[in-house]
Amino acid sequence: MANFTMIETNGIQLRVAVDGPEAGPLVILVHGFPESWYSWRHQIEALAAAGYRVAAPDVRGYGGSDKPDAASAYSMQTITADIAGLAKAMSPDAPATVIGHDWGAPIAWNSALLHPDQFMAVAGLSVPYMPPGQYPAIEVFRKFFTKRGLFFYQVYFQDEGVAEAELEIDPAATIRKFYYAISGDAPDGTWPVDKKHGDTLLHRLPEPDMPLAWLSDQDVAYYASQFKVSGFRGPLGRYRNHYADHAHLSALKDKRIHQPSLFIGGREDLVLKMYPGDVVTDMKPHLPGLQGVHVLEGCGHWTQQERAGEVNAILLDWLAGV
Repeated sequence: MANFTMIETNGIQLRVAVDGPEAGPLVILVHGFPESWYSWRHQIEALAAAGYRVAAPDVRGYGGSDKPDAASAYSMQTITADIAGLAKAMSPDAPATVIGHDWGAPIAWNSALLHPDQFMAVAGLSVPYMPPGQYPAIEVFRKFFTKRGLFFYQVYFQDEGVAEAELEIDPAATIRKFYYAISGDAPDGTWPVDKKHGDTLLHRLPEPDMPLAWLSDQDVAYYASQFKVSGFRGPLGRYRNHYADHAHLSALKDKRIHQPSLFIGGREDLVLKMYPGDVVTDMKPHLPGLQGVHVLEGCGHWTQQERAGEVNAILLDWLAGV
C-alpha cells in the first residue's frame, strides 16, 4: 500500500505516493491531465511487488502538491526540474527511471533530455517523443483548427479562467465525460471532430454508463475529490506555456534522448489517430536508445488504466533489462 510523503524540490513541495523497498531502484511515475498520482494505482502495486521503489507524485498544481498561481510556473523547464529534484531527493546515489503518461510523457521525455545524470531510462505512454518543430505547437493548432473555425481543446485552454469555470462546476461529471470520450470504450465519433471554435470542452460529450470496466464510481469520486481541492488552474497552466517551452527546447544543440527508452500507446488513442506519420519511424532518429514500441489493440487514451495488466507486464519486462 502506497504511503504519502511531502518532498521538497525546486522550491516547492510535492505530495508523492511511495511504495516498495527503500533500497530498490527508483521508478518515478508522472501523470497527465486531468489526473493525479492515482492514475498509476495499478502500476504502483505491481512495480513495488517486483522490488522497485516507486514514487508517483501529484504534479505541481494537482492534488496535495503546491499550486503556484502564475501560468509561467508550469513551464516544461520548471516541471522537469521538479521531477529531477524529486529523483535526487529520493535516490541521491543512483539515477532513476522516469515514466510518464499524457502530459506526463513529455515531462518524462524532457526530464531525461534535460537532466540525463538523474535519469537512466525513460518511458512514455500515449504521447510519443518529438523534438520541437519550427513553430510553437499552439500556432500549428490555431492554423489547422481555429482559422478553419474548428474547436481545439488546447486553444480553448489558453484564456485563463474560461476552462476553469466550466470544468470546476462538477468535477465528477468532467472526469466521467472526458475520460470516457477518449477511451477505447467509446464508439467512433464520441469525441466530436466538428465542434466549432467557441464551443466548450464538454459540449456534446455524453454521460457514460458507469461503471466502466477500468473506471469505477469510486475512482471517479477520488479524482473529483482531488480537483475540488486543487481546482483546474494549475493543471491548465501546463497548456499555457507553448511559447516558453518552444523557446527553451529549441535552443538545445542535441535534442536526442540517449537513455534506454520505451513507448506504449493505444490503437484507439486519439493522440495516435491524429498523428500524421508513422510514430515508430518518426521517433527512432530522436530516441537512439529506443528498445520497444507497443501499441495495444482496443486501447484508448488512458493507457495504464484501460490495460493495467498488459502495461504492467511490458514495464516489468523492460525495467528488468535496463
